[in-house]
Amino acid sequence: MMHGDNARLQALRARAYQLAETGRFDGAHAVEQALVAEGWANAAAALQSGYTRKAISERCLAAKPH
Repeated sequence: MMHGDNARLQALRARAYQLAETGRFDGAHAVEQALVAEGWANAAAALQSGYTRKAISERCLAAKPH
């Protein structure tokens, strides 16, 4: 993988975590859809890791009002 590709994937994951922490999303799939809507065409590839999807879902859950 090229350095530029790695940097873009890191930026995309950082954005996913930001979105998850807003409390507006129910899980990784919803965050992925929001990323695609923002123009991140490679969102599915960046979030394919089970670890990443779990981390995003946990942040979504933690950000929801209890």
